[in-house]
Amino acid sequence: MSQDLSEKTVLVADDDVEILGLVTRHLKTHDMKILEASDGEEALKVARREKPDLVILDVMMPGMTGWEVCRAIREDDSLSSTSVIMLTGIGERLNEMTSPLYGADEYLDKPFEFEDLDDRIRKVLSK
Repeated sequence: MSQDLSEKTVLVADDDVEILGLVTRHLKTHDMKILEASDGEEALKVARREKPDLVILDVMMPGMTGWEVCRAIREDDSLSSTSVIMLTGIGERLNEMTSPLYGADEYLDKPFEFEDLDDRIRKVLSK
């Protein structure tokens, strides 16, 4: 990534431990501070406590869905500067149509390339 992201804090929320681990390890190569959550309720709690620059959310998680977490982030004034990227395997059309309705800044479908994830991260964090 050309843009310096080493000062940025990113919360990655996914109930799939493999995906969570892959994304976390990848982002650590950019010297970002990484927070993790394995379900929607934990993600929202961590977001409210830590005020990350970016939240990368899986849609299908136990408890609260990623969309519900995204909506809660958008309704929380203390998180107004937090960007959200939806990362999901539910299907491209559904993700494309639904993620913006809940206030997501970007979305990416699984499976994905790290280059595409990096592009979206750069895009939302440069706003």
